Amino acid sequence: MKKLFYFSFLSAILFLSGCSGSNSKTADTEHVPATEVKHPEWSRQAVIYEVNIRQYTQEGTFEAFRPHLPRLRELGVDVLWFMPVYPISEVNRKGTLGSYYAIRDYKGVNPEFGTANEFRSLVKEAQKMGFKVLLDWVANHSGGDNIWLEEHPDWYVRDENGDPMIPYDWSDTYKLDYTNPDMRAGMIDALTYWVSEYNIDGYRCDVAYEVPTDFWEDARQKLDAIKPVFMLAEAETADLLEKAFDMNYNWRLKDLMNQIVQGEKAAHGTTYQNETTEMAKKQAIDIDVMLAHQNSIYPSDSYRMNFITNHDENSWDGSEFKRLGQGVEAFAVLTYTLPGMPLIYTGQETGMDRELEFFEKDTPPDWTINPWFDFYKKLNELKHTQEALAAGTKGGDMVRYPTESDDLYIFSRTQGNSTVLVYLNLNGTPSAITYKENAPAGSYQNFFTATQEELPSQLDAWEYRVYVK
Repeated sequence: MKKLFYFSFLSAILFLSGCSGSNSKTADTEHVPATEVKHPEWSRQAVIYEVNIRQYTQEGTFEAFRPHLPRLRELGVDVLWFMPVYPISEVNRKGTLGSYYAIRDYKGVNPEFGTANEFRSLVKEAQKMGFKVLLDWVANHSGGDNIWLEEHPDWYVRDENGDPMIPYDWSDTYKLDYTNPDMRAGMIDALTYWVSEYNIDGYRCDVAYEVPTDFWEDARQKLDAIKPVFMLAEAETADLLEKAFDMNYNWRLKDLMNQIVQGEKAAHGTTYQNETTEMAKKQAIDIDVMLAHQNSIYPSDSYRMNFITNHDENSWDGSEFKRLGQGVEAFAVLTYTLPGMPLIYTGQETGMDRELEFFEKDTPPDWTINPWFDFYKKLNELKHTQEALAAGTKGGDMVRYPTESDDLYIFSRTQGNSTVLVYLNLNGTPSAITYKENAPAGSYQNFFTATQEELPSQLDAWEYRVYVK
């Protein structure tokens, strides 16, 4: 679901003075509890891939998507997150085909995409090939003619006129009432259905912050009782990560990357979850501020999903090339090497520089293998082979190497016998590297060229280097 509001960096000044040292964990995190969620081990070095079935092929069906599984296996992604596959409401439908997030039947399959048996078979084949499968879930609201409206009208929030309430400007949906215990039970029944009947491995939960946390905690227990699941929250709310979700969205990183390139042009001029948006020009050094803030609020061992694009960003705010310009590769490297799990969205691995329609059928990406495929395949290899890049507390702590240029971001992460050293110039101007404090030293291999080389003394515009040892 498209977010109406965005997080800011309002609290950044609280941490700025503590972020100029050599270790990124400069904020006092002793008071932050560890998450009680038991992450599956397969998730530690996994890469998640968002599948937009409607736009993936000319046919826009499960069966047409199926032949792409071997290519995605070669790409090296591990988790397939399918955008909603359920029937779409017709009441107040947006566009010709409607929004995936206006659900008519939580236990049905959208005939636009195929049959229930075809989807079941697709899930089984994907899992047999080693993929984990997540479904996109919309618990905050249903479509305008969901079967529950007739069967259970008391499951919906009502406005002053007694009509079902429309949340925000999502005019094709009605908000569900979480004060009603029967509605909660119905939603959990629907969630457990797909795990029991289709053997899916978890959910990405739309606008999870709009649904009470105690509901998600109850749902997680019920789901884990069937099989251990993986849960991704479209949220940045810290308490969701304590007992309910493995991972949340790193919107702060996405906004920061946009601000580094666009400055005030990245502003959206609104508030989000009671925070005031204050968009301004940022620099690479502001990543330290972001990390310090996150370390101070999130449960230890929780994950962040790092991304340069997804279905919302692509369709509503523009492709990563329009937002990040020549910095796309450098920022992609950042999403793979910061703590968390990286995301690839449909077509990102092709270098697709256009927006996909949201409510209409669009031309699918050109799936011809090209250098972008090789670039992301190499990044996936980096994530898989370097223990230092594991998500959560099993990954390496960050050691920063501050320089005289606030546009350079140089850091290492070490865990066990794995060390990853990253050089990024997040600016369109070449820059010499002059360290303020300690400088990295030792013998490293350039991960992309597989050659031993001296560490750089300067970086070209938007240049990145990744070294391992």
